[in-house]
Formats: sequence, C-alpha cells, structure tokens
Amino acid sequence: MSEIKRINVEKRLSDMAIYNGVAYLAGQVPDDSSLNMEGQTAQVLATIDKLLAAAGTDKSRILMAQIFVANMAEFSGMNKAWDAWVADGNAPPRATVEARLANPDFKVEIVVTAALN
Repeated sequence: MSEIKRINVEKRLSDMAIYNGVAYLAGQVPDDSSLNMEGQTAQVLATIDKLLAAAGTDKSRILMAQIFVANMAEFSGMNKAWDAWVADGNAPPRATVEARLANPDFKVEIVVTAALN
C-alpha cells in the first residue's frame, strides 16, 4: 500500500493529504477576511498554488474544485478572481454552492483535488 503523506498537520486537520498520486486539499479560507469577495478568492487561490507547489504539482493538474460562497449575490466577484487564475485550457470540473462558513467574515472556501506530476 502507498503511504499517506500529510502536510501542515494540526490537531483537527491537515492542509493537504497526498495518496496514490493525488493531492487532496482541505478547504482553504482567506487570511484577511476584511477583503471583498474577489480579494478573498484571490488570496485563497494563492494559498492553493503554494500547497500544490509543495506537493510538486500545480493548478493545471486540478481534477476537481468545490467552492463554497457565503452569499451567491457575490458569485461574480469569486468568478472574476477564478477566471484570472485558472490555467488556460485546464479549467477543472467545479461545483459552487452557497453555504454558511465557519467564520461569518469568510466569503469563500475552496477545496481542490489534484493529480501529482
């Protein structure tokens, strides 16, 4: 059996687990919750880039993205940041749902699964 490698392990969760050639990221949230939806999304996507790089992969290898937004009225702000970030020709399957997030100041949380290089 393949070993499970966990990145940034804390008591409650890890930021990422790598198993059998796939990186599974926990839900990533913004560091600065005072930003607007576009800003929070861009910040989360930058964090995802860093985690994927730590796993030896990148956003062009994302297999699936799940996006949780606190208010669907701000959907366009999230999409603006997403569209500027997503790799041309490599837009992954994606689901976006409205959800009450753990911190009421968070506007977005993103979960991705990516193939390793």
